Amino acid sequence: MDLINLLELTLKQKASDLHLSSGIAPILRIDGELQTLNLAPLESEVLFNSFKTVLTHQQIEQLQQQQELDFALELTDASRFRIHLFSQSRGISAAIRCIPSTIIPLTHFDFKNTLEKICTFPHGLVLVTGPTGSGKSSTLAAMLEHINLTRSAHILSIEDPIEYRFQAKKCLIQQREISKHSLNFNTALHAALRQDPDIIFIGELRDAKTIRLALSAAETGHLVFASLHSASACKTVNRIIDAFPTAEKEPIRKLFAESIQAIIAQVLLKKTTGGRVAAHEIMLSTPAIRNLIHENKITQLYSSLQTNSALGMITLDQCLKSLVQQGTILSEQARTVAHYPENF
Repeated sequence: MDLINLLELTLKQKASDLHLSSGIAPILRIDGELQTLNLAPLESEVLFNSFKTVLTHQQIEQLQQQQELDFALELTDASRFRIHLFSQSRGISAAIRCIPSTIIPLTHFDFKNTLEKICTFPHGLVLVTGPTGSGKSSTLAAMLEHINLTRSAHILSIEDPIEYRFQAKKCLIQQREISKHSLNFNTALHAALRQDPDIIFIGELRDAKTIRLALSAAETGHLVFASLHSASACKTVNRIIDAFPTAEKEPIRKLFAESIQAIIAQVLLKKTTGGRVAAHEIMLSTPAIRNLIHENKITQLYSSLQTNSALGMITLDQCLKSLVQQGTILSEQARTVAHYPENF
């Protein structure tokens, strides 16, 4: 097996992901669908040896000790991959995500005016949420690059691993990778508050400690961007609060209500013309939104999104209906992700 040739084939086929699994032929994900390549099944030892050629000694030790490893691989300036290696019943496997060589500008997004507005916020927490493979990293990169082009600020990113690479323009941008530049997210976030950032980008909010530190940074005057795995604005609020023990939920709820500036939930769907398009749900913080969160009336948030389109808010179902009406996606596609499928 030639790893480099497979990665080059992945780029050539415009696939978003490459799956290498012991005992199975390589598989590409193209426009959201898996396609098995007409190649021989992979042998675990051969697969492991192919990755040993691109891993450091420290990474090999980590993989052997922890049975999984995250890292980024760069072939050229135009080809970069996020790779997750892990052990499974048949041997070693790899989930490889292609990272586009260029950052999509915000002008290409349907809700560019709202996203540009969010980029002007001086402080607070901005969350981009969605399932794996929903384009969260691309949306966050587009927003950070817009700030890089329009504001004079110090942007500090903490990622595992670094995905998009930024070139400093109007901003000072410093990117730190977990295990390479800091021990873990918590250590890096503690240190970040002493590094004079205006904007902090956290690759993913993984646990209560990371969430608490992100809220603390937002409360103390920083603009914090982060990603989270949740399907809607309402579920995002619940997931943040539910990450904490019962005794801490109320103070965290209050802190979150005061800190949150925006939640952008998104999902990628197959277009009728080929390729994929993002459907968004956007919640912006208002006194009414903060009050609903503070009083734990989360189920009422959806109605607020429906009635505040003039402010730039939109529900996922409203966005899906627009995409169906435009002929961009089929109603069958919309039903698979809609909050109320019966409406499609």
